[in-house]
Amino acid sequence: MKNLRIIAFTHKNLDLKEIGKLVLAPEEKQQILTSLKEELNIGELFYIGTCNRVELVFTLESDVNDYILNKIINHLTVNKFDNIDVIRNAASVYQDEAALIHLMRVSSSLDSLVVGEKEILAQVRRSFDECHDWKLTGDFLRLCMNRVVKTAKEIYTDTKISEKPISVVSIAYRLLKNSAINDDTRFLFIGAGETNQLFAKYLKKQKLNNFVVFNRTLEKAQLLANELEGKALPLSDLSNYKDGFDVIITCTSAKDPIITPEIYAGLLNGEKGKKIILDLAIPNDTAPEVIENNPVHFINIESIQETIKRNMDERYGELCHAEHIIELNLNEFRPLVRQRKIELAMQVVPQTIKEIRNTAVNSVFAEDINELDQQSKDILEKVLNYMEKKYISIPMLMAKDILIKE
Repeated sequence: MKNLRIIAFTHKNLDLKEIGKLVLAPEEKQQILTSLKEELNIGELFYIGTCNRVELVFTLESDVNDYILNKIINHLTVNKFDNIDVIRNAASVYQDEAALIHLMRVSSSLDSLVVGEKEILAQVRRSFDECHDWKLTGDFLRLCMNRVVKTAKEIYTDTKISEKPISVVSIAYRLLKNSAINDDTRFLFIGAGETNQLFAKYLKKQKLNNFVVFNRTLEKAQLLANELEGKALPLSDLSNYKDGFDVIITCTSAKDPIITPEIYAGLLNGEKGKKIILDLAIPNDTAPEVIENNPVHFINIESIQETIKRNMDERYGELCHAEHIIELNLNEFRPLVRQRKIELAMQVVPQTIKEIRNTAVNSVFAEDINELDQQSKDILEKVLNYMEKKYISIPMLMAKDILIKE
């Protein structure tokens, strides 16, 4: 893994807002990376840019020094920072085998803001493919990426690192799904912000169809209602709504409870059965008296956070297993890299031997061969073919034998 280099800016050392400034715009990315590759005489490179990390993966014969680091930072920042020292001090540099281990950990989400999130592997693969299409990568990084992807897939498959959900919306949905919702369940959405939009995507997959969306801004309620194929109403109509419900999903930025005892009584409109309230607001949109005085299955952020903590503890418990998988893949990869170097170095052997043969037949011994009868020529051709194959295969076998012994 000699000459592999990574310069990383991540959530560990830099504010997410500052990382966002390092992310290259799609229209400028190819030009900046190509210019950087040529200016620093970089062999191969690809660039990773996400919401919580920006990394440059490349090959270079020399170590990363201050000059190289400054050049790379200048290309990535393009005058977006007044104080470059802040960025320089936040840079993490990985070299040789440590760089490959880092790339394996990143792609396996062990280095992520949220351990176990699988999206990072897809992001790394897309980043590599993009730079490959621009002809910025070559054989060595291709070999590295194949092993990185294999390692990450094994970690996601053979450990429980991504098994338990840890996002508020996914856990809330699972809790709701376990509460016997069906095709006839009537849903009231209160609020049409990002959280409720994400939750709506989960419900839409279940092909449910009885939704009413309330929001202060009717236009925003209509957008979410359109996605759910439901009905949109202004929040001011909540106190007059009499069509009944089974589940309330609420998440607003209100400072005071929206679902007061009076509002809730009106929403019930005489119905006596147990209802579900999924309250993802901070502070809660539901008044405590509503929960105390009614048969309600109440799910809120606090109960979800407890589940998140348990699930996160389980994910972190899988780290040792994941690191062991990385170590195994690293041990397998070392001889593959050496073998590939030998294969590339020996690529000239077949062509060189063919050139020697052609020179011998068509120049050095041309007159002597022409004096032979056809049967002798045929025998000579067979002998030369045999010798050519042996002279090609024997050096390859000897080189691999040396590799195995090492």
